[in-house]
Amino acid sequence: MPAITFVHANGNSDRIDASDGESAMQAPTHYGLDGILAECGGDAMCATCHVYLDDAWLAWLQAVGDDEDALLESTAAERRPNSRLSCQVRITPALDGLVLRLPERQV
Repeated sequence: MPAITFVHANGNSDRIDASDGESAMQAPTHYGLDGILAECGGDAMCATCHVYLDDAWLAWLQAVGDDEDALLESTAAERRPNSRLSCQVRITPALDGLVLRLPERQV
């Protein structure tokens, strides 16, 4: 199972095991991890699963699509070049060790 590390704004981190094909939003919400609201349930409609991708992983993911790009313009926390919606990041074995940083707020 690929593992994802979520780093909270306060510096604490949680390591979550994710299933292949699951989104980086689904795994932490199944574990009850604070910091990802996912109000739309992963339908890419709300931007409350905003994360910052650790720079070392930027090249491992597909580029941001048009819908995701539009939603990232309305995040509660600052949009950065490494911003992603975790519902749009599909977990594969190649992403084992992925590090995602959580913003200070989602709403």
